[in-house]
Amino acid sequence: MRAKDAVGAYGERVAARMLADHGLEVLERNWRCAAGEIDLVALDRAADEIVFVEVKTRRATSYGHPAEAVTRIKLARLRRLAGQWLAEHDVHAGGVRLDVVAILARCPGPALVEHLRGVG
Repeated sequence: MRAKDAVGAYGERVAARMLADHGLEVLERNWRCAAGEIDLVALDRAADEIVFVEVKTRRATSYGHPAEAVTRIKLARLRRLAGQWLAEHDVHAGGVRLDVVAILARCPGPALVEHLRGVG
C-alpha cells in the first residue's frame, strides 16, 4: 500500500470512529460507482439526516489545512454521488447533509480531528 493510501485509510478509520462516538451510525465506507467514491455514509438519527462525508487527511499543514482540499468542484461531485447513492439504497431520512472530516495525523501523538457539518 502506498504511503498516501495508508494515510487516507487511517483518516477514514479515525473519522468513522469519531462519527460513531458522536451517535451517528456509519452505513457505508468507501462506496464506489462509475462516477466516483463517497468516503463515508452515515445516519444521524438525532437530526434525522443521511450524512455524506468527505474525509481529508494530511500529515502536515505545509499544503494547507486538510479541509482546504474540499473544493466547490469536489462538493458538486459529492452531491451528484449522494443522489446516486440515495437512488440505489432504500434508506430514508428527513434530510441530507454533506460533511467534511478534516484530520491532521500527527506522529507522535493523537490525530487532530475537525468535523465540519453541512458544508454544501
